[in-house]
Amino acid sequence: MLQILGITAPIFLIISIGFIATRLQWISREQVAGMGRFVISFALPVLVFKALVERPLDEVFERNYLLAYGLASLLVFALGFVVSRRLRGDGLSASAISAVGMSMSNSGFIGYPIAALVVGEAAAVGLAMGVLIENLLMLPLAFALAEVGESQGLGLRATAVATGKRLLSNPIIIAICLGLLVALLGLHVPAIPMRAVDMLAQSSAPVALFVIGGSLVGMRVGGMVTDLLQISLGKLVLHPLAVLLCFSFLPVSDPSLRVAGVLFACAPMMSIYPIVGQRFGLQGRCAAALVGATLLSFVTYSLFIGWLAGPHL
Repeated sequence: MLQILGITAPIFLIISIGFIATRLQWISREQVAGMGRFVISFALPVLVFKALVERPLDEVFERNYLLAYGLASLLVFALGFVVSRRLRGDGLSASAISAVGMSMSNSGFIGYPIAALVVGEAAAVGLAMGVLIENLLMLPLAFALAEVGESQGLGLRATAVATGKRLLSNPIIIAICLGLLVALLGLHVPAIPMRAVDMLAQSSAPVALFVIGGSLVGMRVGGMVTDLLQISLGKLVLHPLAVLLCFSFLPVSDPSLRVAGVLFACAPMMSIYPIVGQRFGLQGRCAAALVGATLLSFVTYSLFIGWLAGPHL
């Protein structure tokens, strides 16, 4: 138990420091947002680039990992959508937003820092493949369904075009393309630029966790317990269990990569979840789910790490 706390406690301590610093106004919300942009635009893309150029491509893009993680995410998305649509009577848009909250992780800000502490370098490889699943499959699916559910939405074709433009301008997707190009051409990155890459990559985890803490300031949970429980339990329990199940049918060659995939699925939903929900008038529900899932993840992460560290590793 102490070993598990040794992994999870520092993570949530940094989150707590970010929360306290922002709550006491030692650092402003605008500064937190700027730090978040730094992580998304520079630190994480550089980390992904580093993972791609330092390993053989057959290790970086393992077919079974992509299939298992993608299939598990789709299964949880479908379950969340059906529960919201059929059992709770939500509209198409609300069902799609609830479903993506259950099936898309905060891989960069929470998933990677924890996975890196547990499995080391394999976490960066898992991050690269997870970003592909999230940005090329889960987000477009959720946006397409949500827009169809809006009577004044853009329409399916316009939504596809807009989503494509967002993907092409996403720094992490650009980093994946550059890293693939360097690896395919067999290019060698000189020592001095690579040292700068290493420095930026090392900054991603602690800054990302600090940003998560600062982002929680001001969010409210009250009056949305049912939404919070559905989305949080789906994200923190069903998603990692589904990934673990799919890995049993689609095994990966590296056990560390398998553990990394489960730990990425253990992460709460993406930090921009309330912003995604705002487009469809669901910012309150999404913010409540984000707060609840982030707090509950301390418990669920500890349980899954303890399980994976046992005979299931």
